[in-house]
Amino acid sequence: MIALTTSELVARAAEHPFLGEHLAMGTGAQQGHAVAHFGGVEIGSAYEPIFDISVHGLAQSLSSEPESAERFGDELGFQAITRRTDGERPEPFEPLDYATDDQQLVALDRMARAMHAINFFGAQQHGLLFLRVHERLLKSVKYDHGRHFSTVLISFGLNPARVVIELPPAAVAHKTFLGYLTKSYQLYGFKVAGNLPNAGQILSVSDMARLDFIKMDAGAALRDSMVKPLVGYAGRLRIPLIFSGVRDAAQFDLLQQYDVRFVQGPLFALHSDRAA
Repeated sequence: MIALTTSELVARAAEHPFLGEHLAMGTGAQQGHAVAHFGGVEIGSAYEPIFDISVHGLAQSLSSEPESAERFGDELGFQAITRRTDGERPEPFEPLDYATDDQQLVALDRMARAMHAINFFGAQQHGLLFLRVHERLLKSVKYDHGRHFSTVLISFGLNPARVVIELPPAAVAHKTFLGYLTKSYQLYGFKVAGNLPNAGQILSVSDMARLDFIKMDAGAALRDSMVKPLVGYAGRLRIPLIFSGVRDAAQFDLLQQYDVRFVQGPLFALHSDRAA
């Protein structure tokens, strides 16, 4: 199958009864990218890379060749970030701040996820697309989590298996709910990542919730001296562990001492032109 361009995917979205009202090709700085409009607000996509630093056996400091992102390793994928793009400079956007009720939150979330997928796949980007799901959204949708988005992607000719639904810490903290959500999203073709609310919560990640990825805040893990235990336990579970929120070279250098494989955070976005 020939991959569709961003503009072709936006044209397909125009046939969708809801997305067609809100998605369009951007202009100016957003030219060539899909944007979404609602209530006088324009939002766009940004992507933060997730690196596999074990690929080239890297053990180096950020002090060398700071302009080269390739030194981090290969990209596992990218986490989508929603930004408001109608001001003088793009800024983070949180749909919850603009949703007056749960129904509107669901609509805004679906619109943003479709936009991120169109921009990601339309650019023929490689790797996996990580998409965050808000806790309130999970409670607003009562059942069949993932069914609607999977149907939309398939109608666009896109593969849900390249999308990772990222669950918030509050969902991971409830073992039974986590198991239900994971199975539901996986049933509709997605991979699932869970953000640990704390390092000890990894003990609740079992066969009931066979996650595809586990994510842990790097700063919290380093502060509590839990990087080594987390890496060891995730290895026994055979679930890839991603340390997110890496902010500076000192954190990155410390993580490398514990055979950490996957890293993500503002530090790496600074060195990736695809994250802007």
